[in-house]
Amino acid sequence: MRMDYKTVKQQNEAEIVINKSRFIASVKRTETEQEAFEFIQEIKQIHSSATHNCSAYLIGEHDNIQKANDDGEPSGTAGFPMLEVLKKQGLKDTTVVVTRYFGGIKLGGGGLIRAYGRSTSEGVAAAGTVKRVLHAKMAVAVDYTALGKVENEVRQSAWPLDTIDYGTHVTLFVFVPIAELQQFHDWIADLTNGQGVVSESGQEFLEFSV
Repeated sequence: MRMDYKTVKQQNEAEIVINKSRFIASVKRTETEQEAFEFIQEIKQIHSSATHNCSAYLIGEHDNIQKANDDGEPSGTAGFPMLEVLKKQGLKDTTVVVTRYFGGIKLGGGGLIRAYGRSTSEGVAAAGTVKRVLHAKMAVAVDYTALGKVENEVRQSAWPLDTIDYGTHVTLFVFVPIAELQQFHDWIADLTNGQGVVSESGQEFLEFSV
């Protein structure tokens, strides 16, 4: 299982005009090939009158699934340069569709490669990027007498505090990156003089803007 990866933050689009042709890049996070396919079809329907709707996507931890489609543009001038931009930016689980409304002036092979590559970069910039890091949700049970000190120290730490449950003991739920679990256990033991009880209650990815 991957511990962290980079992907787009949200669905968005960006438009540029090159020699009277409109290039509209639509970008979305897609975690399965089916999601990628559905997004591509959605954009094709929205821009059904466009000259081309070229696409590219990467799916999986090791880019296990990756495809590029020129949609009628000369072979290798659209989908492939779009895919290369996603790879060079280190993105995962990402789909881009670049819609072209032809403006009457041919760009040539090199011009098309640059146009589709630039469009993809603009689309990714509009969507924004995040780093998703796998965290364990740690339950820290302490006596009420220790709550003030422990809560204060947790809030000042780099580990995000999620919620606090007030029962027989107080339980603080803290998100900790998987790679830092031993460090967290040691820290809580030192902070509570070994009185704090720590257990894992699940795992999930947290996102950080990059």
